[in-house]
Amino acid sequence: MLGSKMNTFLMVSEYLNFTKAAENLNMTQPAVSQQIKLLEEEVGVKLFIRNKNGLILTQQGEIVLKYARRQKALYEKMLMSLQNLEKSIGVLRIGITHTSESNITASALAKFSIENDGSRIILTTDTIKNLYDKLENYELDLAIVDGAENNPKFSSMLLDTDYLMCVMSPDNHLSRSSSVTISELKKEKMILRLAESATRKLFEETLVANNESINSFDVILEVDNIATIKDLVRMDLGVSILPRSACIDEIRKGKITALPIENFSMARETRIVYNRDFNHKEVLDEIMRIYSRAAR
Repeated sequence: MLGSKMNTFLMVSEYLNFTKAAENLNMTQPAVSQQIKLLEEEVGVKLFIRNKNGLILTQQGEIVLKYARRQKALYEKMLMSLQNLEKSIGVLRIGITHTSESNITASALAKFSIENDGSRIILTTDTIKNLYDKLENYELDLAIVDGAENNPKFSSMLLDTDYLMCVMSPDNHLSRSSSVTISELKKEKMILRLAESATRKLFEETLVANNESINSFDVILEVDNIATIKDLVRMDLGVSILPRSACIDEIRKGKITALPIENFSMARETRIVYNRDFNHKEVLDEIMRIYSRAAR
């Protein structure tokens, strides 16, 4: 069981305010302060300091927070495993990237729950870095990410091989071509993912490999949300570079045209990543089966 001092520490870390933490814990503010003082004495470091904006975690506090989160997640995972003994699968906590949220992954996971009676999926969307952190802390059972790193802490299996393509409105003059050249692309208004996204990084790396630079393109807008980019592309307000899987429904319905860029190869893997002690490999096989069926 998570101790009261650690539980109080987690709440104070979330709100960075003793009063708000006390309200959520149904405790008095002095009692919360006392719990934090006792924890600081126990671990021998200062966990919080005050600045003009309120409380902030110390460097030592950040370390304690990392392990406190892991301790809480492991405790909850233990309770969940006990509850799932009588069920075939139970609850699965799965993290996906923003790209996966916009493709067939989310619908495949929904079909998995439907076809496996008694199962429930808690789906979290976040950056790859945050998903790896949550996976390491056992806050997630699985993460579905693009271009998974070769991290010895985790195991992974290939879910799909995807390709970045130039997407545009069917009304765009380039949509009648079989491919797009770099010269043609430089003349278009471009709406791209943010610079830190995996999609954007792969595009820019491919440009550099072909002696090109993103600075040569007319990027009018950078957007984090893929659904927003697709909406803008459908309105013919610009073209974009997106994974084909993120646009497959719109492509099938004729709402978006996706074309390869001539002499560019922008393939990337989508992988299911999990901790090495994950013991439900049959779940991975079933997700693979349903995803493959949906992708056809």
